[in-house]
Amino acid sequence: MLFLAVFCGFLAENFREHQIEKDRAKQYIVSLYEDLKNDTTRINQLIGYDDKKIEALSNMYTCYDTVMKNLESTACMGILVIHSRSNKGFVLTDRTLRQLANAGGYRLLNKDDADSIIGYENMYKGYLDFQSTVFQQSQDNVRNTLNQIADFRVIAPHQLTTASMANDTTSSLLSGPLLFIEDKILLNKWFNELSIYLRTTNGQRNSVLQLKNKAVSLIQYYKNKHHLE
Repeated sequence: MLFLAVFCGFLAENFREHQIEKDRAKQYIVSLYEDLKNDTTRINQLIGYDDKKIEALSNMYTCYDTVMKNLESTACMGILVIHSRSNKGFVLTDRTLRQLANAGGYRLLNKDDADSIIGYENMYKGYLDFQSTVFQQSQDNVRNTLNQIADFRVIAPHQLTTASMANDTTSSLLSGPLLFIEDKILLNKWFNELSIYLRTTNGQRNSVLQLKNKAVSLIQYYKNKHHLE
């Protein structure tokens, strides 16, 4: 009888610990579910920002022809400058990911749930790598060449913050010819770098769009599997 009582107590304790771990795993999933919804909202904002940038930079080809014909006809360069001076990046909502890593929470999740989270995080790391290397280099190239050709007194009033880019009516205005030197070689270099920057901006947009699609699929996956609202 004593052995049976001890054995039953052991089973009860194991069941209680298993239930606690199951509840903690569910809490992690619920928390991650909310993080993913937050991520998709901010990704949508970033995609809208990049779409606007891509649309503006797509006018560079007509602008190139205009400026090369007359080096004083630089009005069209204003909006190109504004949309190539700054960038918005996406930062993952890592509240739950940090808890899972620091508290050893991954061991509480079933394999499918854990693998789905790791896959999303790895996709984000790929995005970060692209942005900190290829994209950042193209951004720096455009800025550095512009600094060699632009008239400070014309460009300085238009060195706007990222938030100001929403106002195209001011970003397209220049107070005079933008070029400080009449160097078509440097000017051609800037437009070439601007073309690469446009391609890398498209690459960034596609990368973050893949992240959004992954986040949306995970939201649906957790919603169906764990009956979340």
